[in-house]
Amino acid sequence: MLTIKVPAKEFFIEETSSFGFFPGATLQLEHSLVSISKWESKWKKPFLTDQKKTTEELKDYVRCMTITQNIPSEVYDFLTRENIEEINKYIHDPYTATTFKSPPGASKSRKTAETQTSELIYYYMIACEIPFDPCQKWHINRLLTLIHICSIKNDPKGQKKMSKRDIYSQNKALNAARRAKYGTCG
Repeated sequence: MLTIKVPAKEFFIEETSSFGFFPGATLQLEHSLVSISKWESKWKKPFLTDQKKTTEELKDYVRCMTITQNIPSEVYDFLTRENIEEINKYIHDPYTATTFKSPPGASKSRKTAETQTSELIYYYMIACEIPFDPCQKWHINRLLTLIHICSIKNDPKGQKKMSKRDIYSQNKALNAARRAKYGTCG
C-alpha cells in the first residue's frame, strides 16, 4: 500500500473570477488485481499493456487504486508531479525478492501471446489454487510473481519441453548405452 499526501493549494476559478482553496488530502493506494479489474470494467480495455494511456485514463486508474473512503473526485485534479512520480515508482516496484533466471538465448523481456487482463489473472489464480482473498489485494507484481512460481513448480517434468532434435539425441544415447551394457547389436 502507498500513502501519498496531496498538498493544499489555492487556485483561480475563471468562471467566477475568484480564488478557491483545496485543503489537501491523504490517499491510500493499492496497485492490485482489484484496482485493475475496476479500471478495465470501466474502460473496456486491458490495463497491463505497453499501450499509452490518456491523462484521463491514468487519473481514473489512481481513483481505482484509492482505498481511502469518501474522497471527492476533484482531489485527483490536484495531484502534483511528485505525487505522480511516487505513484509510478510504486506501480513499477517488484514488491518481492524473487527473481528468475532466463534460460540461455532467451530474450530479457517476457512477452506472451495472450493479452493480460484481470479475468485472465483470476483464471491463473484459480488454476494455481491461489485464494482470491487476500491475494487479489496484493501488489499486482507480487501476485504475478507468485503465479509464475506456481506455473514453474506445477510443471510435471519440472523443466522446459525438449525439442525433437534433443529427444532423438537423448534416445540415441540411451539406446547405445543399452546395447553396450547387454552386448547386443540392436
